[in-house]
Amino acid sequence: MITREIESLIKEYSRQFRSLLVVGPRQTGKSTLVKKVFPNKPYVSLENIDERTLAENDPRAFLNRFPKGAILDEVQRTPLLFNYLQEIIDNSNEDGLFILTGSNNLLLQSNISQSLAGRVGIIDLLPLTVQEIEKFGKTNFSLNELIFKGSYPEIYDKTRKPTLWYPA
Repeated sequence: MITREIESLIKEYSRQFRSLLVVGPRQTGKSTLVKKVFPNKPYVSLENIDERTLAENDPRAFLNRFPKGAILDEVQRTPLLFNYLQEIIDNSNEDGLFILTGSNNLLLQSNISQSLAGRVGIIDLLPLTVQEIEKFGKTNFSLNELIFKGSYPEIYDKTRKPTLWYPA
């Protein structure tokens, strides 16, 4: 795993906002990145059916499990959580309490935008930059190769074949 250039910005945002939302296209490394930057925070994936069911059925009990905050991954799966997060964030003085990840379309959901407005720092994570690709030891590549392979982390980290990986 390489160090992403945006890591320092994520740390800075977590010191400036009570919560942070990292959004971006699928497979850009959102989950991997926040777990690396915040290794001491509990991590919960709302892709997990048991976690999502609890979050949907009893959002308050779900969030009460994390008095010192947590990483909540794929939060777009449980939009109701945002009303409860708003209350917790408003009553807290601690910066970087909750670290949230989700897809870009998360910001289009009006109840979420309303709940988060002014409360959460938002960072858009994109695929790798050319400088980050070079950190994988790939320094001599052509523009054609970059266009063909793209810049998603898994292509370089796991040396996936783009023709097989992208359609999946």
